[in-house]
Amino acid sequence: MPTAHLLGTGAVTSDPHRTTTMIALDAGREPLLIDCGGDPLPRLEAAGLDPLRLGALVVTHEHADHVAGFPLLLERLWLLGRREPLPVYAIAPTLAQLHRTHDAFDVTNFDGYPGWTAHEIPYAAGAPAFERFGWRATAAPGRHAVPVVGLRFEDLDSGRVCTYSSDTAPEPAIAELARGADLLLHEATGEGPMHTSAAQAARIGRDAGAGRTVLVHLPRAAAFAPDLEAARAIDPHVEAGEEGGAYPF
Repeated sequence: MPTAHLLGTGAVTSDPHRTTTMIALDAGREPLLIDCGGDPLPRLEAAGLDPLRLGALVVTHEHADHVAGFPLLLERLWLLGRREPLPVYAIAPTLAQLHRTHDAFDVTNFDGYPGWTAHEIPYAAGAPAFERFGWRATAAPGRHAVPVVGLRFEDLDSGRVCTYSSDTAPEPAIAELARGADLLLHEATGEGPMHTSAAQAARIGRDAGAGRTVLVHLPRAAAFAPDLEAARAIDPHVEAGEEGGAYPF
């Protein structure tokens, strides 16, 4: 059964035990890493995933809490022995930010350094992102301070589906990606023009018929607790994502 590993569940500012929201999808093949704002490699290992088997990185948008760990990830993979370029999928503005972030560091003396290959995701509702590594990924724009995409991942072996909203205010195109998903990972930073509250996320999951709604990109507990209570009035089964948690779907 495919599994989503929550390598991190925090917003830009969150509780001390949470790092930035990063997700690994594993179905017994090459795992996918989604977003890279922190240091994902030790968390991949803690989840029982071999970083050297990493199939690809998918980055949802250009903000630091989603891209800042990218150069460190590549350096760590190189030191562990990876020599094949890492495929990276993102929309055009995010790819540009990844280039800037990566190129801030001189790797010319890193003998055998793998580097990365850029693959552009179209910025349109229902856009095909890729069909590779045993997954079919579909994207749609969200509503945030910068261009962002949410993503729907279908495991081609089992047909099971995981949708990740990324950072967004409630957005019909992303809610459509969640339609009938077995697992919806939805941000719950708080209601506003760029983000979603836990209660709004619970309503999105309920209306989309998602099998399970797990909240990520979480603020500090003091701000989040009353919002989670409101969310559970809409869907009693909605959950706050557990740091390091594994969620089969």
